[in-house]
Amino acid sequence: MNKLTASLSSTLMIIAATTLISCSHSNVGNDEISQHYSMSDFPKVKKFDAHVHANNHGAAFIEQAQVDNFELLTINVDYPDFPPIDEQQDIALSLTQDYPQTIFFAATFSMRNWDDTSWAKDVQKRLDTALVNGAKAVKVWKNIGMSFRNNAQQLVMIDDPGLDPIFTHLSQLHVPLIGHQGEPHNCWLPIDQMSVNNDKEYFAAHPQYHMYLHPEMPSYEAQMAARNNMLDKHPQMRFIGAHLASLEWSVDAISEFLQRYPDATIDLAARMGQVQAQSVKDLNKVRAFFIEYQDRILYATDLTHSPGAAAQEFKNSAHQKWLEDWSYLNTDKEFSVPEVDGMVTGLRLPKSVIDKIYYHNARRAFSLN
Repeated sequence: MNKLTASLSSTLMIIAATTLISCSHSNVGNDEISQHYSMSDFPKVKKFDAHVHANNHGAAFIEQAQVDNFELLTINVDYPDFPPIDEQQDIALSLTQDYPQTIFFAATFSMRNWDDTSWAKDVQKRLDTALVNGAKAVKVWKNIGMSFRNNAQQLVMIDDPGLDPIFTHLSQLHVPLIGHQGEPHNCWLPIDQMSVNNDKEYFAAHPQYHMYLHPEMPSYEAQMAARNNMLDKHPQMRFIGAHLASLEWSVDAISEFLQRYPDATIDLAARMGQVQAQSVKDLNKVRAFFIEYQDRILYATDLTHSPGAAAQEFKNSAHQKWLEDWSYLNTDKEFSVPEVDGMVTGLRLPKSVIDKIYYHNARRAFSLN
């Protein structure tokens, strides 16, 4: 290397270092770069995606998770577009037995035979078997409150007394309940008032699910009130509010929920776009929210490996989603996402916060430590 080349190389290195430092977000001032992760750290850092659906017997999801240094919680759901819940559990058991260090599972239950007097005991028996087989949590889905009706054709809400024996049983066993109640707040708004593009497109194409068009159904407020009433009845419950506890539209509303229920946790599954929409308007507020509640937020995506999905295509999409979220939470880069108009700026959270949100909180929440 000649002197000119060496001098030029040295100058470029100084410029690069200066640029990295000057790129620090104003909220963190002149924090040392060592206090924040970069994109190159992505494969090195232990991570946990706390809300996925591995509904495929293939190992593609596991293989990509191992490459990207992720552990996974696959969640069984009583959802008609998924395989039957017994099949979901069979897949989960097979994957968790074959890859016990990479994937864990959450069980669920069916509302079938709800009006039978034996329903609660039958569900408890099913869940106890799942727990013996390694289930780390139980999922309750939005069909309760939005679609399931009893023999009298009345909607069954999440605070229905008939569900109390199940929730009491889980509380006594200290098993977390992952709750998905209601839909995004956008579901109850006109299309032009919705906060993210994917909701606008989905509800425009599926008016049957757009609650704004169905005032005969329970309101958003009624869904949240029923969820809160259920939690008030079961104060010892270890509750995880899926999808930011369906309060994704406002970090202020999420804060109120977390303050009201100091033992509750939330996951980010499928709601990063709503968070990003808020940070476009007020990045400082969103960043402060993550820092304040760093012990109670679980990184999660809702990635779903469907039966018959092409393995490599799924791997690519999972990797891309994980990288995009890592960039948003760890850097102050500007980039675009389909859900939000305009440019999104990353939050550049400290390493100490990232380690909790991406790993330690999930390990604690599902008793894996």
